[in-house]
Amino acid sequence: MYGVQFHPEVAHTPLGKQILQNFLFKICGAKGGWGPESFILQKTSEIREKVGEERVICALSGGVDSAVTAVLVHRAIGNRLYCIHIDNGLMRKGESDDVVKSFREYYHIPLTLVDASEVFLIRLRNVIYPEEKRRIIGNTFIEVFEEEARKMGGAAFLAQGTIYPDVIESSRSGGIKGPSATIKTHHNVGGLPERMDFNLIEPLRELFKDEVRAVGCELGLPETLLGRHPFPGPGLAVRVLGALTRARLNLLRETDDIFISELKKTGLYDQIWQAFAVLLPVQSVGVMGDERTYEFTIALRAVTSLDGMTADWARIPDETLASISTRIINEVRGVNRVVYDISTKPPSTRSFRNCRRMLLPLA
Repeated sequence: MYGVQFHPEVAHTPLGKQILQNFLFKICGAKGGWGPESFILQKTSEIREKVGEERVICALSGGVDSAVTAVLVHRAIGNRLYCIHIDNGLMRKGESDDVVKSFREYYHIPLTLVDASEVFLIRLRNVIYPEEKRRIIGNTFIEVFEEEARKMGGAAFLAQGTIYPDVIESSRSGGIKGPSATIKTHHNVGGLPERMDFNLIEPLRELFKDEVRAVGCELGLPETLLGRHPFPGPGLAVRVLGALTRARLNLLRETDDIFISELKKTGLYDQIWQAFAVLLPVQSVGVMGDERTYEFTIALRAVTSLDGMTADWARIPDETLASISTRIINEVRGVNRVVYDISTKPPSTRSFRNCRRMLLPLA
């Protein structure tokens, strides 16, 4: 039995890959035959055996992980898979419409759009702390799915795009016995209620993001989808720090859309692993035209990474940041200050987290 007190699998560990290769191939005698094709064959066989003749519903967010999961499960069981996209009111600008259109036209997999935004926003009213938001979203998410499953005549399984970094960051043990701390509660890992009417299918649970993309490529998913930046299960709820309102969510949507569109226009989007905007619970005095303002601060976050376990802040050129900031302040009413986050993961995460003691509800 061998053990290490660091993460040899992350990109920042010197010779980490060699450590793993030595252990697997020289010590354990493994052959190294894994690849996307063998993974797909193995998982489709496992899914067929597990599901039998039952139905499966898939939580389709439109991101890489859920899309690869849906196509993989569909390959295994065909039209006994029903995809459901829940518009929880926490999606990016125009995202729900884009997901439904592209998935129906490209994949021809049964898909239902459920507008549950009112339910989610009512339950999240005046909720401040991110972990509480995640738990509420996870519970509401399952309630909506169970209701939709009943309308379809019942489904025994729920397929989700959980990947390995989700498991590590959402579990005190990372799926194994050990003392590791919970970093965050994903609704598709740790935020689900203990009792629910579904058995989970999570075929990507042991893969990193780059491996998921390799599987997706083998399954024939287009590069426009495989290259999309990751998006958290709780959506914009954890990117609006503090209490949620429709106005704040809309403000963040417009800001985030400008940020992403500028990165795509300059060709930087595909060089960055994840980029997004965050609405901070900070208002400051500014001057717009001849008037004084007292408006919100937007933080921009962009990181480079290979596996999502570690990340470095992206070196976006000054002139691009200046252009993004100018557009946001000029075009988004309610923002008069833009800042750029230059912290790495660790010690930071890719997302922002609210300060539990200092953050108060905003008027």
